[in-house]
Amino acid sequence: MALRRLLLRYFPPGILFEYVEGGESKTRSVDLLDLRPDTDVTAVVEEIQKREPLITASCLEHVIHLIQRLQEKLGEKQNHKFSLFKVLRTHILPLTNVAFNKSGSRDKIATGSFDKTCKLWSTETGKCYHTFRGHSAEIVCLSFNPQSTLLATGSMDTTARLWDLEKGEEVATLNGHSAEIIALSFNTTGDRIITGSFDHTVVVWDVGTGRLLHTLIGHRGEISSAQFNWDCSLIVTGSMDKTCMLWDAVTGAHIATLAAHGKEVLDVCFDYAGQRVATASADGSARVYNAGTKECIAKLEGHEDEISKVCFNPKGNCILTASSDKTARLWDAATGHCLQILEGHADEIFSCAFNYEGDTIITGSKDNSCRIWH
Repeated sequence: MALRRLLLRYFPPGILFEYVEGGESKTRSVDLLDLRPDTDVTAVVEEIQKREPLITASCLEHVIHLIQRLQEKLGEKQNHKFSLFKVLRTHILPLTNVAFNKSGSRDKIATGSFDKTCKLWSTETGKCYHTFRGHSAEIVCLSFNPQSTLLATGSMDTTARLWDLEKGEEVATLNGHSAEIIALSFNTTGDRIITGSFDHTVVVWDVGTGRLLHTLIGHRGEISSAQFNWDCSLIVTGSMDKTCMLWDAVTGAHIATLAAHGKEVLDVCFDYAGQRVATASADGSARVYNAGTKECIAKLEGHEDEISKVCFNPKGNCILTASSDKTARLWDAATGHCLQILEGHADEIFSCAFNYEGDTIITGSKDNSCRIWH
């Protein structure tokens, strides 16, 4: 086993090892989710070295230097102000969802629509790469796998479909829900996907075979949102029953219920390290929870109507929300203080997302446009 090179992963913090074993090139990673600007790096490296044979005495200093660079990145103060860069006029019928692909320097966007199709776009040129057809009803949710090789779409026709991004073809149809699929999300490794439905359940699927693995039962209302955390150990779900629930991703067991909102929970998400949960509600507020202690650590209040979407930036220090009040807002994740209001859409904003670097935002609106903000 010979180490070829070490790479940094900023979001979430970690080191990637590229090495050769038996003549074959391989990679593996070490997550550093608890790394802070004041962490003792030497102690961290000593701990990693105990279980990682690729870290030899000759590369020890280099590893320490890399982790110190990660620390500097985490410690950077980010006062980025976003301004409108481009407006995409996408589908004839209303848009329902927007998403960035997860990797690569050339960002792609997927849009789903009431016209039963999903389209893949270039953010730079506005060119449409593919139009995916096959659903028999409106597409209401979509997600890229982390490898950016597959796109999943969920529809009012009660099915989810997996699409090959290179070929533009359907790979699998996931059947099992008795009502429309309103939410879906891949895990970090891309071998599992979860779907949330108006039938009050969330289903965990095997991506390779399309097989149903677990059904998460416990919510007393339609599911609005579902997501895996970074290390694929937890699933968070939001529901019209006004609650957010945490589940064991491996066994499907219910762990906790978070019930602080006065109205329906419309969206939920983890930060990139999987240590905090954010919830968005029809009551016009968002909440941030510690995933370990389950306590509420920040309240995000200021929108004048329901919040349909919430997401952390890659670094985890900012939260983005999209609302029916036609604005998107940026918030300080620690204090709940509003940092910026993104205005310009002519109708309610139902979707928003950061790109991998956290320096570009996309918003999707009922006004049939996608706005890209830099």
